Amino acid sequence: MAQPRDPGFGVYVHWPFCLAKCPYCDFNSHVRHQGVDEARFAAALATEIRTMAEKVPGRRVGSIFLGGGTPSLMAPATVGAVLDAIAGAWEIAPDAEVTLEANPTSVEAERFRGYRAAGVNRVSLGVQALNDRDLKALGRMHSVEDALRAVEIARSTFPRISFDLIYARPGQTPQAWAAELESALARASDHMSLYQLTIEPGTMFETLYNAGKLAIPDEDTAATLFELTQEICDKHGRPAYEISNHAVPGGECRHNLLYWRYGEYVGVGPGAHGRLVMDGRRHATAATREPEKWLARVESWGDGIDTDDVLTPEESGDELLLMGLRLTEGIDLARYRAIAGRPLDRHRLSDLIHHGMVEEIDTDRVRATRAGSFVLDAVVADLAA
Repeated sequence: MAQPRDPGFGVYVHWPFCLAKCPYCDFNSHVRHQGVDEARFAAALATEIRTMAEKVPGRRVGSIFLGGGTPSLMAPATVGAVLDAIAGAWEIAPDAEVTLEANPTSVEAERFRGYRAAGVNRVSLGVQALNDRDLKALGRMHSVEDALRAVEIARSTFPRISFDLIYARPGQTPQAWAAELESALARASDHMSLYQLTIEPGTMFETLYNAGKLAIPDEDTAATLFELTQEICDKHGRPAYEISNHAVPGGECRHNLLYWRYGEYVGVGPGAHGRLVMDGRRHATAATREPEKWLARVESWGDGIDTDDVLTPEESGDELLLMGLRLTEGIDLARYRAIAGRPLDRHRLSDLIHHGMVEEIDTDRVRATRAGSFVLDAVVADLAA
């Protein structure tokens, strides 16, 4: 998979609402039992899109990602209005990838046909487990039967689909995970995201874990599960192109590649982040997280941006390392030098290569090894020091 010289430009749209808050989730998601004024939020998203287009005009959008939250709680007409706003703000590439995240609880054939008609050409399903007991423990509101039905509806509606699974769940053995993953791969399309369960700050799982009421596999078992995941996916022709993402050649998620290749993207919606080059400098933007506060801010000021920081070359270089070393294609050292304003420390790089954490692909490209991928934060910290 050759890395393009220009990683491209994309748009991320955050729909922050869910039916319920999952106990492991630290994303910006909110439950509104009284309902959501979709028309008002859609109008605000369109306003923020127009404002951002004034800041970065003349771009060509290669990918759009509607994430959340649960974007599949939106009516197809709302999705269509948001996509129309993006098309009115920038040029859309003819082969642009347009992804919508969906939960199996909100999957209906008619609704999916509506999303397809609105312009969505890729769907990502939050399946998370193929075990009803574990789905309940993860706080999911769907069953295995619901999930498999959703996968089939998605396969018959969209050119490309992906679905997520979480492993290293409480009490999960390598044997059980292997059987579950084999079953999932038999139903998969061109892409799968396989995430190791982690205890995130501020979640219900953190509270239970700290109280001794939740146990997850130890470090050695987690490492075994990670290796097992790579082996099984390799066998089925879906190798990892990023630590947690697997695809057939050409089936990679283009929008996520944009992130990992350190391209530019606009973040739209409550809590959305962006990385944009303006006046020759890279900006890190973040919007107000609380939906109603974001809404009021957009209606008053045109956008919900809460912070807009200009990154130093060193900070940009560190982000490039953190993102790019997640990829099996690695990072281009010449691009790192151009962005960071300095080369990587050859002594530190050689030391990591010697210890099997990093490997050279060619004279000007390096990547993390599988061993290095498992402790990537430490590898990046060492290189960035």
